[in-house]
Amino acid sequence: MPIPEITIDPGLRSRLQQGHPWLYRNHVPAGVRLRSGQWVKLRCGSFSAYGLYDATSAIAVRMFSRTVAPDAEWIAERVWEAWEGRAPLRDNLPATSAYRWIYGEGDGLPGLVVDRYGDYALIQTYAESLDGLVPMVASALRRCDPELRGVLTRGSLAERDPEDDDAAPAVRTTNLIFGEAPPPDLVVQEHGLFLHADVQHGQKTGLFLDHRENRRMIEGLSGGRSVLNCFAYTGGFSLYALRGGAAQVVSNDIGQGLAAATEANIALNRLDAARHEFVTDDSFALLDAYAKAGRTFDLVILDPPSFARSKANLHAALRAYVRINNLALRCVAPGGLFATASCTSQVGPEAFRAMLGDAAALAGRRVQIIHEAGQPLDHPVPAAFPEGRYLKFVVARVLDLV
Repeated sequence: MPIPEITIDPGLRSRLQQGHPWLYRNHVPAGVRLRSGQWVKLRCGSFSAYGLYDATSAIAVRMFSRTVAPDAEWIAERVWEAWEGRAPLRDNLPATSAYRWIYGEGDGLPGLVVDRYGDYALIQTYAESLDGLVPMVASALRRCDPELRGVLTRGSLAERDPEDDDAAPAVRTTNLIFGEAPPPDLVVQEHGLFLHADVQHGQKTGLFLDHRENRRMIEGLSGGRSVLNCFAYTGGFSLYALRGGAAQVVSNDIGQGLAAATEANIALNRLDAARHEFVTDDSFALLDAYAKAGRTFDLVILDPPSFARSKANLHAALRAYVRINNLALRCVAPGGLFATASCTSQVGPEAFRAMLGDAAALAGRRVQIIHEAGQPLDHPVPAAFPEGRYLKFVVARVLDLV
């Protein structure tokens, strides 16, 4: 069947030609009526590209190719390119066996990600229009690595905001599409640490793969220090701090079962549980209580969930970031270190640094940024797609005012 064409305002040509992969619905001419998951050819002045149409998402077309309408072989080539791009991580096997194999727009497959956990791969789509690609991607994964024992998929996030960050807001149904299901007690490695990964049921499987290198840096900063890890989830940063020789680590999160999950990871790695405490409480409330009591730590780690899932609530999110960072800074001992992060694409690096300056002013502290990082090599971002660069990670020295 012929591929339908959509002609759009030539004023969008520069942005699309630079490589931005999205066409929003308000840029689609009135009267276009196509089904989700249908390939279309987009024309914009001298620019043309092939994309996948979505009838319901705020992103009407995701651009895939400038030259051809993608087929199974084209999809397989993108999967292979992504596989080759992760070669440095595979060279570190078995010390690191969990990573993002495909990162959507960054790997030429917009709206689709694949995470690798040991011998298993998990495919996730972020719009219903992409679900038809899953069988082709699964087949390509197996061609790249015949040693895969299982490929699973999670249903699309049909209601996901188009500029949401990497963090999925809900646990969704996981289905096996090839091979065997992973065991519920699956263990993977990250820089030689062992971590439980609940691929089928856990939110983000109990791991946040994008912080892998940031966790490793924390290890090198923790020796002899007292450490507070807020929004700890299953204790990733805490494990590295303990292995790095921290004198004492306090992990904090409000979620049910997270204390037990963290303790299981500590036991798995035969780390000293006597140097660790898990406090199940709201992180805002705990930091406020510690600040009022004058309790301080040599290193405070702050990795909150996204406070902004759309531009509409950006202002409120920035207020929340200022508040939580202000409280955390009050809990850093003079001369201590503060590691703070944001996982929302709505707050760019400059806005994040400005937020940190506001928080420091409120806390009455001087803050010296000594390290900044974003996403690791398995989360590549097209140069013309700033929305893909969502992660900010800053390490700062905290000093008294002079």
